[in-house]
Amino acid sequence: MSVPTKKPAWTTTALRWTAFTVAVLATVTLVVAGTARSTVANAAYYRTVLDEEDTYDRLYDQVLVDPEASGVTRNLLGRLPVPQAIVTSNLKTVLPPSTTRAMANQVIGQAVTYLRGDTDQLKLTVDLRPVLTNLGDLGHIYFADTVAGLQQKPAPDYRAFQRELDDAVTRIADGQRPDGLPTLDLSDRQAEAATDALLKAVPAGQRGALRPRVEAALGSGDLATALAEVGPVAFAKDKKTAASQLRDTADGSTWNLTADLDRGGADGRDGLAPVREARAFTKLGLGWVQTIAAVLGGAALATLWFAGPPAPGRRLKRVGLALATGGALALALVLAARWFSGGTAMAAPRGWPDSADRLLGDLQQTAMTRLFDTALSTAAFPLVAGALLAAGGWTWQRQAARMKQTNEANEAKAPKTEPTLPPRYRWAAIGVTAAALAGAVLVPNAFGGESEHRCNGRADLCDVPYDQVAQVASHNSMSTSEDKFIGPLQDPSITGQLNDGVRALLIDTHRWETPKEVTARLAESDFTPGMRQQIRSVINTLDPPRKGTWLCHAVCRGGAIPLVPELGKVREWMDNNPAEVVTLVIQDGISGEETARALHAAGLDELAYTPDADPDAPWPTLGEMTEDGKRLVVFAERADGPARYYRNYYRYGMETPFAFSKPQDMTCAPNRGGTGKRLFLMNHFVTNGGGSRLDAGEINAKERVLQRARQCEKQRGRPVNLVAVDYATIGDVSGAVNELNDERVRKLDR
Repeated sequence: MSVPTKKPAWTTTALRWTAFTVAVLATVTLVVAGTARSTVANAAYYRTVLDEEDTYDRLYDQVLVDPEASGVTRNLLGRLPVPQAIVTSNLKTVLPPSTTRAMANQVIGQAVTYLRGDTDQLKLTVDLRPVLTNLGDLGHIYFADTVAGLQQKPAPDYRAFQRELDDAVTRIADGQRPDGLPTLDLSDRQAEAATDALLKAVPAGQRGALRPRVEAALGSGDLATALAEVGPVAFAKDKKTAASQLRDTADGSTWNLTADLDRGGADGRDGLAPVREARAFTKLGLGWVQTIAAVLGGAALATLWFAGPPAPGRRLKRVGLALATGGALALALVLAARWFSGGTAMAAPRGWPDSADRLLGDLQQTAMTRLFDTALSTAAFPLVAGALLAAGGWTWQRQAARMKQTNEANEAKAPKTEPTLPPRYRWAAIGVTAAALAGAVLVPNAFGGESEHRCNGRADLCDVPYDQVAQVASHNSMSTSEDKFIGPLQDPSITGQLNDGVRALLIDTHRWETPKEVTARLAESDFTPGMRQQIRSVINTLDPPRKGTWLCHAVCRGGAIPLVPELGKVREWMDNNPAEVVTLVIQDGISGEETARALHAAGLDELAYTPDADPDAPWPTLGEMTEDGKRLVVFAERADGPARYYRNYYRYGMETPFAFSKPQDMTCAPNRGGTGKRLFLMNHFVTNGGGSRLDAGEINAKERVLQRARQCEKQRGRPVNLVAVDYATIGDVSGAVNELNDERVRKLDR
């Protein structure tokens, strides 16, 4: 009969220590690899850091306007044929924030590809084609700015006009800003002579086509239109030269950042050395590293259990100690790395201005803080789980010891081994162990990913349907003091209103009226007699009819903004604020076809949401609209199409009256749209010969808005969606709307 051999004690001990060591190292590897994979090798990590530091705003507001950064702006933008100050003030035209963000995302993607080992060469490049495309826009803005100043000049005699015009044309052709031009009513002969002078800046072959338009403009005293016609053509050659020079500077249409950063390191050191050093670790394939470490760690912990002593409490304690030791070691390594790093990975390249140095420092501080917080949280997971298992094993040992003493006291046969671990405790121990390993893999993703998704500035609004959300709406949004409207109803520009929290714009589209059409419009308008007289005065002096489509308040001669450029600014704002849902309610003085063309020219039709054909159908949530990229809702007061997204508001919504002459006249009675609609517009302004700032100060108070909104909701049976006000920056309409949304979020949560 053979007797089974027993493994030597030293063999079992060596196996246990090997398994313990492998479990510890696997836990450390899981923590480090998981942290790296969710941070330095994850594009979302960099985008979040950039957003947290308001990088794009600081780039425009601090860095690019820093006098010490003139070298950068001169190299990239200073070759334009306009003064340096004009370039600086129009940076957002040549290099829009949306383009900057796209460029940054492009570089981030290239860096992450290198860090993951998908490419062997670190090559950071920026596609400058969007910038080159925008070069022409600066010329238009430059001329528009020039003309705006010209119209304020007193009228001199014709000889002075001719002399200054000749000088201005020369300066314009040289890419310089003219000191100023007078305006004057010109005879046919004088207009012809002025046309000859102005066309000197235009190539001879193109003068014939321009002459009729320039003569017509000067014949009506409209120097603005004359310059606008000549300017782009006069600039064409210089613009092409500027673009060519920029391409040469940028090595074609691509700017190679790698070479510049390599040469720009502090103390002559390779500026991208930290990135290359990090790649030595990240290129290993962090996903596979995590998987292998998890498998080895699980195997090692299983070995510790099955090769351990017969007492289940001691087995459990060893498994827990291995996990806790791995977590503690990882924690110590992270704290040491934080100490030695000093919170930065690289110094700013030589020659960078202080503003850029500060921005880089803040970005690195935020990035390092986020990285180490992720690592510490990840390391804490196995440490805490292991400590719980070890404590459970110790408690089980103590309980087994007391049971043994009880048995001996009762003179019962003492058990040769401790009691077996009950199944429920055994499965609990397995669950905690698995959670510790899985947590080391999954926890970094929770910390290292994108920042919390927000809709219209709030995370909790993402789950609220569009027809349940309250929004601040600006009445006659285009009629602003900033844009010099007569009798303005808002102060900031439309973009400024969006920045201040307005999310619904009530705008009026028009064609420029002829003098004969003004009388009828003025009679129907809400202008005071004094304002009407001002407008008539303008008509008789400097404001002849203009072509195209405009945003006007009743009469374009009382103030007008070109429609397409203004819609383009809305598109730019929405590009810079990708989590915002915006509504347009258009008092349409032009056709639906013209409106659709304008929205297309501005790029807004790409963002337009198409409402369901059934007005009673549910609306999507704000989160669904932002995720789909369809987050512009466009309504008309009269039209209903032809674009599918351009729907008549009163098919889908209802409103209150709006012709209140004093605050106490306000009611919630049905008006256009009748009753029972899903959307509800509350007109909350006083119109008594125009807007009233004093009344706005009273009715725009938070409690006044809340009181009326709740009253109207009770009477009409639907939540107020659009709170339309004059002077949206007066009072606290935003505070009232936030409180209304608080109530609706709580209602949905119940």
